[in-house]
Amino acid sequence: MESVSPRAINQMHKEVDSQKTSVDVVIVGAGFAGLLMLYQTRALGLSARVYERGSDVGGTWFWNRYPGARCDTESLEYSYQFSTELFREWKWSERFATQAELLRYAQHVARKFDLYKNIHLNSAVEKSHYDEKTRKWFTTTSRGESLASDFLILATGCLSTAHLPEIPGMERFRGRVYHTGNWPKEGVDFSDQVVGIVGTGSSAVQVIPTIAPQLRHLYVFQRTANYVVPAWNGKIPNDYEAAVMADPISFRHNNAKMIRAHGFRNRGKDTSALSVSREEVERDLERRWNIGGLNFLDGFNDLLTSSEANKIAAEFVKSKIRKIVKNPAVSELLCPRHPIGCKRVSVGDGYYESFNSGNVTLVDISQSGIHRLGEESIETDRTSYRCDSLIFATGFDAMTGPILSIQITGRNGLTLREKWSEGPRNYLGLSVCGFPNLFIMTGPGSPSVLTNMHVSIDQHAAWISRCIQSMKLRQLSEIEATEESEARWIDTVTEIASNTIFPSCNSWYLGANIPNKPRMFMPYIGFPSYERKCREIEENDYLGFKLA
Repeated sequence: MESVSPRAINQMHKEVDSQKTSVDVVIVGAGFAGLLMLYQTRALGLSARVYERGSDVGGTWFWNRYPGARCDTESLEYSYQFSTELFREWKWSERFATQAELLRYAQHVARKFDLYKNIHLNSAVEKSHYDEKTRKWFTTTSRGESLASDFLILATGCLSTAHLPEIPGMERFRGRVYHTGNWPKEGVDFSDQVVGIVGTGSSAVQVIPTIAPQLRHLYVFQRTANYVVPAWNGKIPNDYEAAVMADPISFRHNNAKMIRAHGFRNRGKDTSALSVSREEVERDLERRWNIGGLNFLDGFNDLLTSSEANKIAAEFVKSKIRKIVKNPAVSELLCPRHPIGCKRVSVGDGYYESFNSGNVTLVDISQSGIHRLGEESIETDRTSYRCDSLIFATGFDAMTGPILSIQITGRNGLTLREKWSEGPRNYLGLSVCGFPNLFIMTGPGSPSVLTNMHVSIDQHAAWISRCIQSMKLRQLSEIEATEESEARWIDTVTEIASNTIFPSCNSWYLGANIPNKPRMFMPYIGFPSYERKCREIEENDYLGFKLA
């Protein structure tokens, strides 16, 4: 499915909103969150405009075009369910959808619901400030567009600001340099090249087995080994798909009961792994390993809270690595040293098997890192590795990076970057004290990256829409989190995390992958309890917010 042409989109804008100087809502980003937010606001009869820096919709799935890119949440779960008709008409080709299919899906949704006419593509929002006299947000884009709005909604995505590490000599390297989060649209031909890839997280897990067969040699530079569970990707079983399509409402409702908002059909018992025999725990882990996917740790209720229980699951995966990887020295380097799950578990097929190939070399940089780049090489403190091209699978400035890339100014000239100088403080992950009528979708302080993103997006879009509708009906012009509710919320998020294994390792959940970024565990753990808290606050006339 081809993108809508720029000429057609420009014509839509002329017909719909090119003369407007003010709208009810400005939405930043046209990924899955921005598209649904636009659909919801239009359903309320509100005027809206979306600004998107890319040349098409899709967000994460527009930019992350690297070889092997696909979702690690199952397709039937990682999809919109606000429309039963949409849910039933789209036929997913695989259990875990590829980037290309997810992009086509986003384009299909934008076409089906006529969303393109309110989306300005190739328009990066540079700054937005709140005017206290008019009680409006004034937003300016990279194309010189300027627009006032009653509400500003940031649907900027959690993983959309690529992080490229600073390595001495980067400017000297004469080969091509790529980042998995900003891959060339036309693709890359690595045939017969010697390639170096830096990083062994989820993107690398997908890239490595995809490109290795076409390369003369691949050097994998690993700072931290990560746990990888199989996907066993393939066609979606017809009987399972038919059962889901027969009752999609219950399907989504049941998934929303899960801590991570997916995997209800593979849910475990509400039982401690320490209350049964080790053999029983390992039987369940074996069963889940053979099923594949992110529900590997869902069999018992304490695999992410008890270090003793967690060790059983960690050792199980390490035993698999040692069986798969033939070289004992390499397999030990690939065995992680941290608890399983405190960093995001990767899902993929063929990753560990790649290291059995004669043209793939694992390079341990855990102690000294990469020393510098030469004109044709990566240099460690011990060895130089000649490379034709380099791939950086080094992740993102997660959750806060996309938001803070915009100059957002609230009351009294306070910028959001200043407000968050010691970490992202907010209420419910939705609202920030000092920034009235600003909403953040799936940002820090909400479950977001620890869930099926579509369920979190659905919940946020619905909550924000109802809030705006209530304000319009009551002729209110401002809503803003109080300082007290904001402080209590940060304490709540931190306290919940402290009772788990998540803070026990340096992960991007804490911002640890970005130099000088304040360390704070950002996601809220537990979708059902979060949804319940949001509902209670709404039912109590937006408790913890100032309304005016």
